[in-house]
Amino acid sequence: MKKRSLLIAVGVIVFGIIASIALVSQTKKKEVAGKGAFPQHTVYQAGTIKPDNLSQEEMDAAVTTFYETWKDNYLKQPADKNDEYYIFYNDKGYAEPKNAVTVSEAHGYGMMITAIMAGSEDKRYFDGLYRFYKAHGSDHDPSLMAWQQVKDKSGKIINTPGDADSATDGDMDIAYSLLLAHRQWGSEGEIDYLASAKDILDAIMSNEINRSQSLVKLGDWAEDEDDVYGQSTRSSDLLLNHFKTFEAATGNEEWKDVRDKAYKVILSIYKEKSGNTGLIPDFIAQSQGEYQPAEADFLEGENDGNYSWNSSRTPWRYTLDYLLTGDERALPQLKKMNDWIKAETDGNPENIQSGYTLSGKAVEEGNSTSFVAPFMVSAMVDSSNQQWINRLWNRTIQEQDDDDYFANTIKLQTMIVASGNWWAPLEETN
Repeated sequence: MKKRSLLIAVGVIVFGIIASIALVSQTKKKEVAGKGAFPQHTVYQAGTIKPDNLSQEEMDAAVTTFYETWKDNYLKQPADKNDEYYIFYNDKGYAEPKNAVTVSEAHGYGMMITAIMAGSEDKRYFDGLYRFYKAHGSDHDPSLMAWQQVKDKSGKIINTPGDADSATDGDMDIAYSLLLAHRQWGSEGEIDYLASAKDILDAIMSNEINRSQSLVKLGDWAEDEDDVYGQSTRSSDLLLNHFKTFEAATGNEEWKDVRDKAYKVILSIYKEKSGNTGLIPDFIAQSQGEYQPAEADFLEGENDGNYSWNSSRTPWRYTLDYLLTGDERALPQLKKMNDWIKAETDGNPENIQSGYTLSGKAVEEGNSTSFVAPFMVSAMVDSSNQQWINRLWNRTIQEQDDDDYFANTIKLQTMIVASGNWWAPLEETN
């Protein structure tokens, strides 16, 4: 009887241990569960606002509907690759060369969008976008993506001949999207999203960051020793919340230094160069340790030192870190910019022009959604902007004749943010 009792006791203990392990396993699975399909309804920083002239359900529906339109227009497959996808960016024929089909910037956007929307087909789209990225590596480091792809005479998509280096923002968005995918779907399937994210992050840190200065470079082609391009940055590449997420994912504290440096650069320009507007230029150069707007034709054109097509994204990109983490370092710049643009336009988004000098003079007429939509996100930081953000939403969702890939892709991402549905994959990344 004693032996039987002992066996029963041991059995009870073993059962208890097994049950405990199962419970822990279930708890762990619950903790790392994906965010689920859109909408996710993220809780942003206290005191921030969203449009209140329509319901949450109406905002969610507007995003969902426009996402379908966006996919129809821009999500494409190579003719010879039925397991790959890319984002077609040359819909208006603006790009050079004329046979260009996509760029890494577009690819990063597409991967982030599909990971956040996460509908029934979106994992397949995301995985296809991932395979296209892996098939089009930079000549400097195949873990990075060559910045542009074209169709050759046979119809095959290849990297632009002689120009297969990288653009930093595209690579960082791809890395961020892989962390979103890890949180959304886990990394136990065909693609190890987390391992792939860490791989590209190592490549970014090695090739696209001036590590001696913790400065984000323009691409893997810019050498640290280059007094011009190795010491400069693109304002829209200062992806503040990305850097915090990268540090959480990798444990590499160098990403904190990159984030701190990015804030330092932004605040230096804001305090010393942007006057009463709070506007940030497309490119920021360094001379004798001082950051300043780049000269005209520094890299892309005459407006390189103005608030133009690159920096039009900064009201959206910079605001995300405050919405998601409460970091207030960019708030003075964002509030100054919001106050200025409201006054400059008399509170009418239809009056926003497609580019300004840092002193506030319009440099290009037009009312592109590329310039309107990002202000909708920066308006979220202050409740005094409620009427303004309502008007910005109404203008953003209007279809415009000149809306191209760039405008519509920014529009979709800013609608996701303003509707309360952008999230950072900070949890369970290690």
